[in-house]
Amino acid sequence: MKTIATLGPEQSQSWQAAIHYHGTATIRPYPHVGALLTAFDAHEADYAVLPVYNTREGEKKQYFRFFDQIKTGFWVDNVILRSNLSLGVFAESDLIENLSMLVGRREVFHQSEEFIEDRLPGISEMSVRDIGSAIAEIRALNRTRGTAVIDAAETLTSHGLHIIEREVAPHNRTRYAVLGHRLAKVTGYDATALITEPLDDRVGILVDILSEFSRRGINIVDMRTENDIKTQKLRIYLEAEGHIRNDNMASAIEHIETRVIQQRGAIRLLGSFPRVDMRTKYIKSFGFIGTGSMSTWFARRLESEGYEVLLSGRTTPLRPEEMIARVDVVVVCVPISVTSATIRQYGPLLAGGKALVLLAGESEETIKTALAVTDNEVEVMLVHNLWGPQAATMKDKNAIVVRTSRSGMFCSEFEAFLYKHGADIFHDTPSQHDLLMGIGQKLPTMISVALAMTLNDNGITSDDIASHCTLTSLYPILAMARVHSQNPRTYAEIMSTTGDSRKIVTDFAGNLERVIRMADEASISGLCSLMDQNAEHLSEHFLRARMEQAKAVDDVLGRMI
Repeated sequence: MKTIATLGPEQSQSWQAAIHYHGTATIRPYPHVGALLTAFDAHEADYAVLPVYNTREGEKKQYFRFFDQIKTGFWVDNVILRSNLSLGVFAESDLIENLSMLVGRREVFHQSEEFIEDRLPGISEMSVRDIGSAIAEIRALNRTRGTAVIDAAETLTSHGLHIIEREVAPHNRTRYAVLGHRLAKVTGYDATALITEPLDDRVGILVDILSEFSRRGINIVDMRTENDIKTQKLRIYLEAEGHIRNDNMASAIEHIETRVIQQRGAIRLLGSFPRVDMRTKYIKSFGFIGTGSMSTWFARRLESEGYEVLLSGRTTPLRPEEMIARVDVVVVCVPISVTSATIRQYGPLLAGGKALVLLAGESEETIKTALAVTDNEVEVMLVHNLWGPQAATMKDKNAIVVRTSRSGMFCSEFEAFLYKHGADIFHDTPSQHDLLMGIGQKLPTMISVALAMTLNDNGITSDDIASHCTLTSLYPILAMARVHSQNPRTYAEIMSTTGDSRKIVTDFAGNLERVIRMADEASISGLCSLMDQNAEHLSEHFLRARMEQAKAVDDVLGRMI
């Protein structure tokens, strides 16, 4: 039988957490954390359970310092325990305004601080370790009149007290760390806890450490710093998403030790464990219609957040009709040309209370179709991710979000997922999205295709381009190369979009014809006037910022040529 060491006495919150973790284990209570950790380190117990965080108190910093006492073992799991703290009295006739003494454990007083200040200002407080013993002593001394106890409702009623106020500390949850002697296995939804040894001063060391995680797309879920008591040197506690056995996590730690801190053994692994999220999640499952590379890209990242993800399409055993009934959120991720038809086919199958997220490059017609064919209780939102499946992460990449009058908490949670992974989110109306995509995608793609055709028509080779281009004139050549070195279907779909993006291309064609005519007429002053008008519209700030970017690009291109 398994043995768990935890903080006593019996029936304490820590005891309850241990029972919650392993209902049939033998629970051994210890009077304080030092004794508990010493017993665990000596293998007197298979596991140890101790509190590390409370939603109302915050982190229990002293517990992390006790990790230094553990010479073996790892943090392997977590228990989240909800606590319904209530106020109980001995005499049923006692009212809250008549109370003069409040009894409770120290941490419970901290968690109930708002209630005590608002409802029991000035009351005398008696902090105890064992609530059961304290209640028995109060009764033995006949000091029950005017005395109240604050603790879990179940504890109060089990000792015969009358509850006069419930939920005195709402949203009260405590996180307990489970320590074990072997590293936990990889689950796919893990986190890793690390702590550094005291570090020598170095400018930017904290930023440099964090950047090693950031550039690998590893999210930091918790970080604290404190000065070592003996040396007063900085120590850092980090909790990051991913298991220590994941290559990118191991690589980050290796680089931090050897290149940032430059000290082997400076980072100590506390453990890896199934990830715990203290935030409220409403979505449990996503289902994709479309099995292309972009669908699988998003699916992997959603799975890493703990969501169940189902993929369905024309060739999968799981049909979209079956999938839709099994998930909370349906994501349509198919070529632009068939998006509206796909929505018309499957949108009516979504029941009220679900959400439809459209990963699409065309907004106005797509959203109009979705709102028309789905139930009024189905949430609808469009997301246009401006990156492809070759991207390692979403960090610093643009995501256009088009919310509708039916975008609710499911849509907000998906948007929060994008934000968490580093996407730069911009909100558009449907028409604004399509107009700006004419500038951002449709027109540049058409120019790239027409430019390549022009090179072919005039027999201009790649060698000719390299010998006669300035760094600045290379920009459209680079865009042309990008378009023609990837999947042509993707760019054909972009060029074929409808809506206001057409207006951009039509207006450009008209303006290009006008500029050609003026150039043929050698209207130098007219062309200068046009450029002055353009510069005024673009603004000095915009031009200055873009020139700085252009100089940086020129610097890179200059080194490569």
